Amino acid sequence: MSYQDKLHSGEVFLCEEEEMFADQTRCLDRLYDFNQTRPTEADKREALLSEIFAEVGKDCYIEPPLRANWGRHTHLGNNVYANFNLTLVDDTHVYIGDYVMIAPNVTIATAGHPIDPDLRRKVGQFNLPVHIEENVWIGANSVILPGVTIGKNSVIGAGSIVTKDIPENVVAVGNPCKVVRSISERDKEYFHGNKKINYKLLNI
Repeated sequence: MSYQDKLHSGEVFLCEEEEMFADQTRCLDRLYDFNQTRPTEADKREALLSEIFAEVGKDCYIEPPLRANWGRHTHLGNNVYANFNLTLVDDTHVYIGDYVMIAPNVTIATAGHPIDPDLRRKVGQFNLPVHIEENVWIGANSVILPGVTIGKNSVIGAGSIVTKDIPENVVAVGNPCKVVRSISERDKEYFHGNKKINYKLLNI
């Protein structure tokens, strides 16, 4: 079994292949180039993101610095926005849907290690894909753990540790992250508690 097959198998494997580390270093070189770009070099950033990621949809914006184990295992839909210090532990696939918003200092991790100390001493690892469906908002300092799916339109509150799947159309927060309520028609009228949305200012 090649190292690529091991990465995406969902099984525990040992990180010991030189070819894997060489390939990963080449990916990290492109990431380094992206993080050294100036704010005025938008075209260069866009070109580099197309080299770094497996897929990049239209009108995506990632604010440097960006951290990733590989980059090439991450798939972006259209209109994805990520603020600074996004960390992608993308040893297997991360799927981020259209119109996803990611606040600062978010970590999305696909990789884990066995609890057994003997296997960890041998650098045992397993990888499980993460799916973030369309129109999700992830609050600052949140962590998404391996194998998690976050359903479309849902909001993950700041500082959350998402250990299990989150359904569609809910607000979820905490450590571990739990659903606190559904998104409702009231959310079309109010924001941040009881503040009323002034649609005249929005021109929509």
